[in-house]
Amino acid sequence: MELDLLPLGLPSDNERPFVIAGPCSAETEEQVMTTARQLADKGCHMFRAGIWKPRTKPGGFEGNGEKALPWMQQVKKETGMLTATEVATPEHVELALKYGVDILWVGARTTANPFAMQALADSLRGIDVPVLVKNPVNPDLELWIGALERINGAGIKRLGAIHRGFSSYDKKIYRNLPMWQIPIELHRRIPNLPIACDPSHIGGRRDLIAPLCQQAMDMGMDGLIVESHCNPEQAWSDASQQVTPDVLDYILSILNIREEVQSTEPLAALRKQIDEIDNELIDILGKRMRICREIGQYKKEHGLTVVQTSRYSEILDKRGAQGQLLGISADCVKQIFESIHEESVNQQIEIINK
Repeated sequence: MELDLLPLGLPSDNERPFVIAGPCSAETEEQVMTTARQLADKGCHMFRAGIWKPRTKPGGFEGNGEKALPWMQQVKKETGMLTATEVATPEHVELALKYGVDILWVGARTTANPFAMQALADSLRGIDVPVLVKNPVNPDLELWIGALERINGAGIKRLGAIHRGFSSYDKKIYRNLPMWQIPIELHRRIPNLPIACDPSHIGGRRDLIAPLCQQAMDMGMDGLIVESHCNPEQAWSDASQQVTPDVLDYILSILNIREEVQSTEPLAALRKQIDEIDNELIDILGKRMRICREIGQYKKEHGLTVVQTSRYSEILDKRGAQGQLLGISADCVKQIFESIHEESVNQQIEIINK
């Protein structure tokens, strides 16, 4: 799949990934200008700040709205940086463009709503502005692609995606699970689409930003959008995931940007081994499914339910322990066997319903 795209045209240094940085929220004119000056002194070319900040629950700071847009104008006038903010409604688009905001992005909650995405697309028709679309809150690649297609269909050709991770009820290390396989699949499906990483929202903690930035670079992502505040501990929103401009500059300075194009000849023999093992895996899965179909026939003849919960739990526990002994995370094994179990159930249901 290819979208009708042009290069984003965003500034970067020495062909390094582009970086958009700034506070989660535009809190006060002093806070915005102080942060912007510090970032500009570190060589940052693009400044971000949330103008409208609807929170998960009411009662928190929800942004200054239009009042803060002149501060963004002042940032551009004084520092020369391009400015970027999130838009969620046609009114946001109209106001952001009225005050000369250079880059727009769409938040995860908006991406998840096709009605909202279509309204935004309609409001952008006939306008030439870079638009970045965050992944939806849930791990739904088709929903993400659909949002991108709506914006592109409105004539926006300077289009990109932002990977900010996916919400999960089961919170562990990250605020939002990275699930790198989803942006990787997005890149495979739409290879001409630039993808940036938002380590602030994935990590939710400032100590995770550096390793997540490096992971993003190792995945070949095109840019970073990082929350940076002149005084993070006193931030009015998402204080724990923001870093000072000094810290951000250090994080960027130690990034290892690997070459995308280089000889892979030394890997040929190893990849051949992987191909052979993958073929064996498919053969083994085919044998497993044949046995599952036999079990399905037995269940049909004896009036048994398809899903035997105790057996399923036993499989997950045993295989997870086996995987850990072999250096594979229990979570990885769990995901694999959940998919295998789902296919086994589907095949048995098909037999029982014949």
